[in-house]
Amino acid sequence: MSRHTRLYLLAFFLFSSLLTTSPLYADATRLRLALLPVPDVLPVYVAEAQGYFAEQGLTVDTLPVGSAVERDQLIQAGGADGMINEISSAANFNREQSRVKIVAIARIPIGSSPLFRVLAAPGSGLASVADLAGVPIGVSRHTVIEYITTRLLTAGGVVQEEIVYQSVPVLPERFQLLLSGQIAAATLPDPLGYSAIQAGAIEIVNDTALAAVNATVVTFTDQALREKTKAVKSFLLAWDRAAADLNADPERFRELLLANIRVPKNVAATFPIPPIPRRALPSRAQWDDVMTWMLGKGLLTTPLPYEGSVTAEFQLQ
Repeated sequence: MSRHTRLYLLAFFLFSSLLTTSPLYADATRLRLALLPVPDVLPVYVAEAQGYFAEQGLTVDTLPVGSAVERDQLIQAGGADGMINEISSAANFNREQSRVKIVAIARIPIGSSPLFRVLAAPGSGLASVADLAGVPIGVSRHTVIEYITTRLLTAGGVVQEEIVYQSVPVLPERFQLLLSGQIAAATLPDPLGYSAIQAGAIEIVNDTALAAVNATVVTFTDQALREKTKAVKSFLLAWDRAAADLNADPERFRELLLANIRVPKNVAATFPIPPIPRRALPSRAQWDDVMTWMLGKGLLTTPLPYEGSVTAEFQLQ
Protein backbone atom coordinates (compact mmCIF):
# COMPACT_ATOMS: atom_id res chain seq x y z
CA MET A 1 0.00 0.00 0.00
CA SER A 2 1.45 3.38 -1.01
CA ARG A 3 1.91 6.23 1.43
CA HIS A 4 -0.69 8.25 -0.53
CA THR A 5 -3.23 5.45 -0.19
CA ARG A 6 -2.54 5.07 3.54
CA LEU A 7 -3.00 8.81 4.08
CA TYR A 8 -6.26 8.71 2.13
CA LEU A 9 -7.54 5.82 4.24
CA LEU A 10 -6.47 7.59 7.41
CA ALA A 11 -8.38 10.73 6.35
CA PHE A 12 -11.42 8.59 5.49
CA PHE A 13 -11.47 6.90 8.87
CA LEU A 14 -10.88 10.17 10.69
CA PHE A 15 -13.95 11.56 8.92
CA SER A 16 -15.90 8.39 9.61
CA SER A 17 -15.04 8.65 13.28
CA LEU A 18 -16.96 11.93 13.46
CA LEU A 19 -20.07 10.05 12.42
CA THR A 20 -19.67 7.42 15.13
CA THR A 21 -20.47 9.99 17.78
CA SER A 22 -24.10 9.79 16.67
CA PRO A 23 -26.27 6.94 18.01
CA LEU A 24 -27.36 6.43 14.42
CA TYR A 25 -23.89 5.05 13.61
CA ALA A 26 -23.16 3.32 16.90
CA ASP A 27 -22.88 -0.45 16.52
CA ALA A 28 -22.15 -2.44 19.66
CA THR A 29 -21.44 -5.58 17.62
CA ARG A 30 -18.74 -4.02 15.41
CA LEU A 31 -15.10 -3.50 16.32
CA ARG A 32 -12.53 -1.60 14.28
CA LEU A 33 -8.93 -2.72 14.71
CA ALA A 34 -5.80 -0.88 13.56
CA LEU A 35 -3.38 -3.60 12.45
CA LEU A 36 0.23 -3.50 11.34
CA PRO A 37 1.30 -6.25 8.88
CA VAL A 38 3.20 -8.20 11.59
CA PRO A 39 2.83 -11.80 12.86
CA ASP A 40 1.35 -10.56 16.15
CA VAL A 41 -1.97 -9.77 14.44
CA LEU A 42 -2.37 -13.11 12.64
CA PRO A 43 -5.00 -14.47 15.10
CA VAL A 44 -7.37 -11.73 13.92
CA TYR A 45 -7.20 -12.95 10.33
CA VAL A 46 -7.43 -16.59 11.40
CA ALA A 47 -10.52 -15.89 13.52
CA GLU A 48 -12.08 -14.05 10.59
CA ALA A 49 -11.28 -16.84 8.10
CA GLN A 50 -12.50 -19.55 10.47
CA GLY A 51 -15.80 -17.77 11.03
CA TYR A 52 -15.23 -17.33 14.75
CA PHE A 53 -16.24 -13.68 14.75
CA ALA A 54 -19.42 -14.47 12.83
CA GLU A 55 -20.27 -17.23 15.32
CA GLN A 56 -20.06 -14.61 18.07
CA GLY A 57 -22.37 -12.26 16.15
CA LEU A 58 -19.42 -9.91 15.81
CA THR A 59 -18.18 -7.85 12.87
CA VAL A 60 -14.48 -6.94 12.93
CA ASP A 61 -13.19 -4.29 10.53
CA THR A 62 -9.45 -4.76 9.97
CA LEU A 63 -7.83 -1.40 9.24
CA PRO A 64 -4.33 -1.91 7.78
CA VAL A 65 -1.76 0.70 8.84
CA GLY A 66 1.77 1.14 7.56
CA SER A 67 3.45 2.30 10.76
CA ALA A 68 2.99 2.55 14.50
CA VAL A 69 2.54 6.31 14.05
CA GLU A 70 -0.42 5.77 11.70
CA ARG A 71 -1.88 3.19 14.06
CA ASP A 72 -1.66 5.50 17.04
CA GLN A 73 -3.07 8.45 15.10
CA LEU A 74 -6.06 6.37 14.07
CA ILE A 75 -6.75 5.40 17.68
CA GLN A 76 -6.21 8.96 18.89
CA ALA A 77 -8.73 10.31 16.40
CA GLY A 78 -11.38 7.74 17.30
CA GLY A 79 -11.09 5.91 13.98
CA ALA A 80 -10.44 2.52 15.62
CA ASP A 81 -11.56 0.73 18.78
CA GLY A 82 -8.46 -1.34 19.35
CA MET A 83 -5.02 -2.34 18.19
CA ILE A 84 -2.13 -4.73 18.67
CA ASN A 85 0.67 -2.63 20.12
CA GLU A 86 3.42 -2.48 22.74
CA ILE A 87 3.29 -1.83 26.48
CA SER A 88 5.15 1.47 25.99
CA SER A 89 2.60 2.53 23.34
CA ALA A 90 -0.28 1.96 25.76
CA ALA A 91 1.54 3.95 28.43
CA ASN A 92 2.14 6.78 25.98
CA PHE A 93 -1.62 7.07 25.33
CA ASN A 94 -2.28 7.33 29.07
CA ARG A 95 0.35 9.94 29.96
CA GLU A 96 -2.17 12.66 30.81
CA GLN A 97 -5.42 10.75 31.21
CA SER A 98 -6.75 7.23 30.81
CA ARG A 99 -7.51 6.54 27.13
CA VAL A 100 -6.74 2.85 26.56
CA LYS A 101 -6.33 -0.41 28.44
CA ILE A 102 -4.41 -3.60 27.73
CA VAL A 103 -6.74 -6.63 27.86
CA ALA A 104 -4.40 -9.46 26.83
CA ILE A 105 -0.94 -10.39 25.61
CA ALA A 106 -0.72 -10.81 21.85
CA ARG A 107 2.79 -12.24 21.52
CA ILE A 108 5.86 -12.98 23.60
CA PRO A 109 9.18 -14.56 22.62
CA ILE A 110 8.59 -18.33 22.79
CA GLY A 111 11.03 -21.12 22.04
CA SER A 112 12.80 -20.35 18.78
CA SER A 113 10.39 -17.56 17.82
CA PRO A 114 11.67 -14.16 18.98
CA LEU A 115 10.02 -10.83 18.32
CA PHE A 116 13.33 -8.98 17.85
CA ARG A 117 16.88 -9.92 16.91
CA VAL A 118 20.11 -7.94 17.37
CA LEU A 119 22.15 -8.65 14.24
CA ALA A 120 25.64 -7.91 12.97
CA ALA A 121 26.48 -7.10 9.38
CA PRO A 122 28.07 -9.83 7.23
CA GLY A 123 31.84 -9.66 7.57
CA SER A 124 31.69 -7.24 10.52
CA GLY A 125 33.60 -9.58 12.80
CA LEU A 126 31.06 -9.02 15.57
CA ALA A 127 30.07 -12.27 17.28
CA SER A 128 28.95 -11.61 20.85
CA VAL A 129 27.00 -9.10 22.93
CA ALA A 130 30.29 -7.92 24.44
CA ASP A 131 31.52 -7.04 20.93
CA LEU A 132 28.70 -4.47 20.64
CA ALA A 133 30.13 -2.18 23.32
CA GLY A 134 30.72 1.18 21.65
CA VAL A 135 29.39 -0.04 18.27
CA PRO A 136 26.52 2.04 16.81
CA ILE A 137 23.41 -0.14 16.51
CA GLY A 138 20.69 0.80 14.07
CA VAL A 139 17.34 1.20 15.82
CA SER A 140 14.24 3.32 15.87
CA ARG A 141 14.83 5.65 18.80
CA HIS A 142 12.46 5.84 21.78
CA THR A 143 10.54 2.75 20.66
CA VAL A 144 10.18 -0.83 21.84
CA ILE A 145 13.16 -1.69 19.61
CA GLU A 146 15.46 0.61 21.58
CA TYR A 147 13.96 -0.66 24.84
CA ILE A 148 14.52 -4.35 24.15
CA THR A 149 17.97 -3.74 22.64
CA THR A 150 19.03 -1.89 25.79
CA ARG A 151 17.74 -4.68 28.00
CA LEU A 152 19.48 -7.38 25.92
CA LEU A 153 22.81 -5.57 25.91
CA THR A 154 22.83 -4.76 29.62
CA ALA A 155 21.80 -8.35 30.42
CA GLY A 156 24.79 -9.43 28.33
CA GLY A 157 27.18 -7.31 30.36
CA VAL A 158 27.47 -4.12 28.29
CA VAL A 159 27.30 -1.09 30.56
CA GLN A 160 24.81 1.65 29.71
CA GLU A 161 27.56 4.16 28.91
CA GLU A 162 28.94 1.88 26.17
CA ILE A 163 25.63 1.40 24.35
CA VAL A 164 25.54 3.51 21.19
CA TYR A 165 22.55 3.86 18.88
CA GLN A 166 22.20 5.10 15.32
CA SER A 167 18.71 6.27 14.40
CA VAL A 168 17.39 4.42 11.34
CA PRO A 169 13.61 4.51 11.83
CA VAL A 170 12.61 3.05 8.44
CA LEU A 171 12.79 -0.75 8.66
CA PRO A 172 13.60 -1.57 5.01
CA GLU A 173 16.39 1.01 5.08
CA ARG A 174 17.80 -0.45 8.31
CA PHE A 175 17.67 -3.91 6.73
CA GLN A 176 19.53 -2.80 3.62
CA LEU A 177 22.14 -0.75 5.50
CA LEU A 178 22.88 -3.78 7.68
CA LEU A 179 23.26 -6.24 4.82
CA SER A 180 25.42 -3.81 2.83
CA GLY A 181 27.69 -3.25 5.83
CA GLN A 182 26.93 0.47 6.01
CA ILE A 183 25.95 -0.08 9.64
CA ALA A 184 27.74 -2.70 11.71
CA ALA A 185 24.73 -3.82 13.73
CA ALA A 186 20.96 -3.37 13.89
CA THR A 187 17.91 -4.63 15.69
CA LEU A 188 15.14 -5.98 13.46
CA PRO A 189 11.74 -7.52 14.17
CA ASP A 190 10.81 -10.88 12.72
CA PRO A 191 10.23 -11.86 9.99
CA LEU A 192 12.65 -9.18 8.72
CA GLY A 193 15.31 -10.31 11.19
CA TYR A 194 14.90 -13.93 10.12
CA SER A 195 15.20 -12.83 6.50
CA ALA A 196 18.40 -10.89 7.23
CA ILE A 197 20.00 -14.00 8.74
CA GLN A 198 19.18 -16.01 5.63
CA ALA A 199 20.79 -13.21 3.60
CA GLY A 200 24.04 -13.37 5.59
CA ALA A 201 23.57 -11.27 8.74
CA ILE A 202 24.93 -12.71 11.99
CA GLU A 203 22.60 -13.07 14.94
CA ILE A 204 24.18 -11.80 18.15
CA VAL A 205 21.20 -12.23 20.50
CA ASN A 206 17.40 -12.22 20.39
CA ASP A 207 14.70 -11.52 22.92
CA THR A 208 14.04 -15.16 23.79
CA ALA A 209 16.99 -14.53 26.11
CA LEU A 210 14.67 -12.20 28.08
CA ALA A 211 11.29 -13.77 27.38
CA ALA A 212 9.79 -12.35 30.57
CA VAL A 213 10.52 -8.76 29.52
CA ASN A 214 9.15 -8.31 26.02
CA ALA A 215 5.50 -8.58 24.92
CA THR A 216 3.07 -7.13 22.46
CA VAL A 217 -0.48 -6.64 23.66
CA VAL A 218 -4.13 -6.39 22.68
CA THR A 219 -5.35 -2.91 23.60
CA PHE A 220 -8.78 -1.26 23.38
CA THR A 221 -9.89 2.29 24.02
CA ASP A 222 -11.67 3.03 27.27
CA GLN A 223 -14.70 4.09 25.23
CA ALA A 224 -14.85 0.74 23.43
CA LEU A 225 -14.51 -1.14 26.71
CA ARG A 226 -17.43 0.84 28.14
CA GLU A 227 -19.74 0.87 25.14
CA LYS A 228 -18.81 -2.42 23.45
CA THR A 229 -18.08 -4.62 26.45
CA LYS A 230 -19.77 -7.71 25.06
CA ALA A 231 -18.10 -7.25 21.67
CA VAL A 232 -14.63 -7.09 23.25
CA LYS A 233 -15.33 -10.26 25.25
CA SER A 234 -16.56 -11.96 22.08
CA PHE A 235 -13.46 -10.81 20.25
CA LEU A 236 -11.18 -12.33 22.87
CA LEU A 237 -13.07 -15.63 22.72
CA ALA A 238 -12.58 -15.73 18.95
CA TRP A 239 -8.93 -14.66 19.29
CA ASP A 240 -8.29 -17.50 21.75
CA ARG A 241 -9.83 -20.09 19.43
CA ALA A 242 -7.68 -18.78 16.58
CA ALA A 243 -4.57 -18.94 18.79
CA ALA A 244 -5.35 -22.56 19.60
CA ASP A 245 -5.69 -23.34 15.89
CA LEU A 246 -2.42 -21.59 15.08
CA ASN A 247 -0.54 -23.39 17.83
CA ALA A 248 -1.94 -26.78 16.81
CA ASP A 249 -1.18 -26.51 13.08
CA PRO A 250 0.63 -23.30 12.07
CA GLU A 251 1.42 -24.41 8.51
CA ARG A 252 -2.28 -24.64 7.79
CA PHE A 253 -2.36 -20.83 7.89
CA ARG A 254 0.76 -19.96 5.85
CA GLU A 255 -1.29 -18.73 2.90
CA LEU A 256 -3.26 -16.46 5.26
CA LEU A 257 0.01 -15.23 6.79
CA LEU A 258 1.45 -14.33 3.39
CA ALA A 259 -1.75 -12.56 2.35
CA ASN A 260 -1.82 -10.25 5.39
CA ILE A 261 1.64 -10.13 6.96
CA ARG A 262 4.74 -8.55 5.44
CA VAL A 263 7.09 -11.50 4.90
CA PRO A 264 10.20 -11.09 2.70
CA LYS A 265 10.19 -13.30 -0.37
CA ASN A 266 13.38 -15.12 0.55
CA VAL A 267 11.69 -16.62 3.65
CA ALA A 268 8.06 -16.78 2.49
CA ALA A 269 8.10 -20.57 2.56
CA THR A 270 10.35 -21.07 5.58
CA PHE A 271 9.62 -18.37 8.16
CA PRO A 272 8.40 -20.26 11.25
CA ILE A 273 4.86 -19.14 12.10
CA PRO A 274 5.21 -18.18 15.77
CA PRO A 275 3.16 -19.64 18.62
CA ILE A 276 0.62 -17.40 20.30
CA PRO A 277 0.31 -17.21 24.11
CA ARG A 278 -3.21 -17.76 25.39
CA ARG A 279 -5.21 -16.02 28.12
CA ALA A 280 -2.36 -13.97 29.57
CA LEU A 281 -1.73 -10.42 30.73
CA PRO A 282 1.56 -8.51 31.09
CA SER A 283 2.92 -8.88 34.59
CA ARG A 284 3.34 -5.99 36.98
CA ALA A 285 7.10 -6.53 36.72
CA GLN A 286 6.95 -6.11 32.93
CA TRP A 287 4.94 -2.93 33.28
CA ASP A 288 7.26 -1.50 35.94
CA ASP A 289 10.34 -2.23 33.84
CA VAL A 290 8.87 -0.35 30.89
CA MET A 291 8.02 2.53 33.23
CA THR A 292 11.65 2.63 34.42
CA TRP A 293 12.92 2.77 30.84
CA MET A 294 10.42 5.44 29.75
CA LEU A 295 11.27 7.60 32.75
CA GLY A 296 14.97 7.25 31.96
CA LYS A 297 14.38 8.35 28.36
CA GLY A 298 12.23 11.32 29.38
CA LEU A 299 9.14 9.81 27.73
CA LEU A 300 7.26 10.06 31.05
CA THR A 301 7.68 12.43 33.96
CA THR A 302 6.08 10.09 36.51
CA PRO A 303 5.44 6.33 36.37
CA LEU A 304 1.90 5.26 35.53
CA PRO A 305 0.15 2.71 37.77
CA TYR A 306 -0.28 -0.80 36.38
CA GLU A 307 -3.98 -0.88 37.23
CA GLY A 308 -4.65 2.26 35.20
CA SER A 309 -3.53 0.70 31.92
CA VAL A 310 -3.98 -3.07 32.35
CA THR A 311 -7.32 -4.71 33.12
CA ALA A 312 -8.10 -8.33 33.99
CA GLU A 313 -11.84 -7.75 33.51
CA PHE A 314 -11.80 -9.32 30.05
CA GLN A 315 -9.56 -12.28 30.77
CA LEU A 316 -10.98 -15.67 29.80
CA GLN A 317 -11.24 -18.28 32.52
